[in-house]
Amino acid sequence: MCSALNGTEVTSSSKMQRFVYINDESCRDSYRDNRVSNTKYTLWNFLPKNLLEQFRRFMNQYFLLIACLQLWPTITPVSPATTWGPLAIIFIVSASKEAWDDYNRYLSDKKVNERRIWVVKDGIRRQIKARGIHVGNIVWLHENDEIPCDLVLIGTSDPQGICYVETAALDGETDLKTRIIPSICADLSSEQLGKIKGVVECPNPDNDIRRFDANMRLFPPIIDNEKCPLTINNTLLQSCYLRYTEWACGVAIYTGNETKSGMSRGTAEPKLTAADSMIDKLTVAIFIFQIAVVLLLGLAGNIWMDSHGRKLWYLMYPAERPWYDFLVIPLRFELLCSIMIPISIKVTLDLAKGVYAKFIDCDDQMFDPETNTPAHSANTAISEDLGQVEYILSDKTGTLTENRMIFRRCCISGVLYGDKTGDALKDARLLNAVSSNDPDVVKFLMVMALCNTVVPIKSNDGTISYKAQSQDEEALVNAASNLNMLLTSKDSSGIAEICFNGSKFYYEVLDVLEFTSDRKRMSIVIKEAKSGRFLLLTKGADEAISPRSCPGQQTKTYLEAVEMYSHFGLRTLCLGCRDLEEDEYKEWSKKFQDASCSLDNREHKIAEVCNSLEQGIHILGITAIEDRLQDGVPETIKLLRKAGINVWMLTGDKQTTAIQIGLLCNLITPESKGQLLSINGKTEDDILQSLERALTIMKTALERKDLAFVLDGWALEIILKRSLESFTKLAMMSRTAICCRMTPLQKAQLVGILKSSGSLTLAIGDGGNDVRMIQEANIGVGISGREGLQAARAADYSIGKFKFLRRLILVHGRYSYNRTAFISQYSFYKSLLICFIQILFSFSSGLSGTSIFNSISLMAYNVFYTSLPVMTIIFDKDISETTVLRYPQILLYSQAGRLLNRSTFAEWFGRSLYHAFVVFLITINAYADEKSDMEELSMVALSGCIWLQAFVVTLDTNSFTCPQITLIWGNFVAFYMINLILSAVPTLQMHTVMWHLCNQPSYWITMA
Repeated sequence: MCSALNGTEVTSSSKMQRFVYINDESCRDSYRDNRVSNTKYTLWNFLPKNLLEQFRRFMNQYFLLIACLQLWPTITPVSPATTWGPLAIIFIVSASKEAWDDYNRYLSDKKVNERRIWVVKDGIRRQIKARGIHVGNIVWLHENDEIPCDLVLIGTSDPQGICYVETAALDGETDLKTRIIPSICADLSSEQLGKIKGVVECPNPDNDIRRFDANMRLFPPIIDNEKCPLTINNTLLQSCYLRYTEWACGVAIYTGNETKSGMSRGTAEPKLTAADSMIDKLTVAIFIFQIAVVLLLGLAGNIWMDSHGRKLWYLMYPAERPWYDFLVIPLRFELLCSIMIPISIKVTLDLAKGVYAKFIDCDDQMFDPETNTPAHSANTAISEDLGQVEYILSDKTGTLTENRMIFRRCCISGVLYGDKTGDALKDARLLNAVSSNDPDVVKFLMVMALCNTVVPIKSNDGTISYKAQSQDEEALVNAASNLNMLLTSKDSSGIAEICFNGSKFYYEVLDVLEFTSDRKRMSIVIKEAKSGRFLLLTKGADEAISPRSCPGQQTKTYLEAVEMYSHFGLRTLCLGCRDLEEDEYKEWSKKFQDASCSLDNREHKIAEVCNSLEQGIHILGITAIEDRLQDGVPETIKLLRKAGINVWMLTGDKQTTAIQIGLLCNLITPESKGQLLSINGKTEDDILQSLERALTIMKTALERKDLAFVLDGWALEIILKRSLESFTKLAMMSRTAICCRMTPLQKAQLVGILKSSGSLTLAIGDGGNDVRMIQEANIGVGISGREGLQAARAADYSIGKFKFLRRLILVHGRYSYNRTAFISQYSFYKSLLICFIQILFSFSSGLSGTSIFNSISLMAYNVFYTSLPVMTIIFDKDISETTVLRYPQILLYSQAGRLLNRSTFAEWFGRSLYHAFVVFLITINAYADEKSDMEELSMVALSGCIWLQAFVVTLDTNSFTCPQITLIWGNFVAFYMINLILSAVPTLQMHTVMWHLCNQPSYWITMA
């Protein structure tokens, strides 16, 4: 840490982690430079590191052990190439893919690091490469520049001290964000900005792009001040772009991979599908079976060798047995039986899953023309899970609804506006009240116009538009503007200009008490320029504002209005205000400043201080905003419920609104509304009693499909602490649930409860508050909506509209599951088939562990001869897409895992054993009287397997396309061409074998 500058000491709390000294070259080496590196490997560590990663997989370790055992000439029945060859191919393919991906990352990093960036050194602006930026440097940006590192904004070309940044690359949100300079930098000129000295206290690097709790202090001679709190609104983060601002400058705080963007990068934990889990269990079962067979045949082989083999002089057993002699035959059988676990299954499934993902990406019927958004599969490994979904947990706003907020109704001082016309903006009574300057209406409109973080933007033609961070705020400000309460400007000093009925009014915005999901409200403190009066303006959820209303105020009318608007499915906000004494404000402001400067639990301290001021609020009225359902939502939910999927709605809205939306979207029916099991109460005991009542009713109900439960966030909090087991039982019996007033954490907790009970969950949402539940679910689906792309980027799949979910699940999910079920079991089948033939042959060869097949045939069997036909299943459709969508109940078959389980695998196991007997017995008997050598017998058996594979795939295919026919029978022809070529090589044991067999009528009769 650098020493204090100019003799000014900087003290820190015990929680302080990082000091950034501004414009001080002596401190440049205290932290890393701005070199970005996203590569996994270097030239020197690629080979060992990649091999280590690949050998973390059990199957690779297993096959490496087998390959090493084959290097022991005494025990290997075939050439080591039979395992080393396929293993090397798989490793080379995987390593090549990793190398290519890493090389592309290197090129991308190089492009970023070599960019030319303007920085200020010794008061002079100069260009350097982006990698040369150090913490504490002042970086100068121009319009449309990409921000090279995390900066604290200290100056802009805008006289209001603001700039606009596009954060889509960071958080996926497409709306521009407003960033503002700290108050202590408001009066600095561009020349002074290049010469300032100071220090920024901030936390160590983290990945929280929503939070930055820090302080700044500037040193003489430019300025000398107390600590100034910094928040995320004072930052410019790496990967964002500067928009609509001529220039901006900032102090580098975090550089290189230590930026918030860099810290956010990382590989998510891979998700294991239900099908993959079953395949792993089957692999373990086969491994145990293999060990049992090896021990049994090894014991029998040793017994035969001792009782018969040593008497046969031509076998030339050594007179003296080595100490390991008893291990030779069991190890031979281990090598013969190792093929039971198919070496190519992972590569085959990965390739198939990649194709499933491409099918989703290229599905034109899931393209949303309104937003120009195609469906996208970010996770290529879990498509088959879509066909086994049991629970869908959906957000409401922006997911089921359009997230287009339209101001519809309001209640001011007990008077309802818009109740007859459905549009308060056209209500003559409200228009008359506005024109006559009704004081209650004026106050109400003032709160609508001022209590927000909206930034007005004036265009060249004089029209004003608004940049808002939420659709609700934009709707309220636009509605106020339509009612002549026009917010015209806000400057860097916090002065807001309001134009109302031709008159201009000025207010100084002193403090903003920001909205959080826990507080459920936001407030601002303003000072009237004319009168000097201090006011607190507040808006928020009715349950957050009503308990804080001033004593004696009658709130019944407002609560009734909230209830009525909720029945219409409208979103409600409660608006209020309070006069403040100057002394009261100054005392509170000091506490707020201290809390804002705290670097230890700042958010909690600010919430406590805000709560102390937000008391005794005079409620002015209620706003009601409409958010329409998306097209196709009711039909989609109805279809998914018919498919046996349980659908829950998780929302932050109030209960009545949520229930009404549930009715509109077919989540619940008018009949089931009367059977809603409400879990609530005034006390914790009341909530637990209502939970037990709901559980009892659910257990005794004859038709559970008509029952649903509803609960809010507070009830869930109590239940999770005191009665999780009972709630889990209720959740597993409920086809429908409406969970309202949910925080992002609670949404994720509900998903976790269902997952822990063994249910396969899908979470779908559109906003940043849905990311937690999307990541928690087995499958996360993001809507590319008006709230941006944050949810879509965090999800496994992204779609433009909720209605595309039916096709994603019923068509792509079901087909993917069916195809994976066949490919995985077929892979085991073909390996077991060849292995059982080896075992049957061993009974004809004295249980010695000798292989009937030569090394080339064994190596080519899994890698070449049988790999292509099975891949044709990726095009297979057992029934048409139209039929699936018309009869969604068909999904129940795949949902229950009927195509991939112990029973179906037992059928494939039995089929492989039966087919092995057929191939072996026909081969032996057909050539019993022929003068055939071992190579001919081997080729006949191998040919029988290839013919059999082609017919199995053909018979199990439900639909045929040109690629399928080409692959199946093209592979069949290729088998003969390859072996005819190999038969022409004099140095191989199989020289002339295939030519000789093809000229024998008995061979073709045997194949037929």
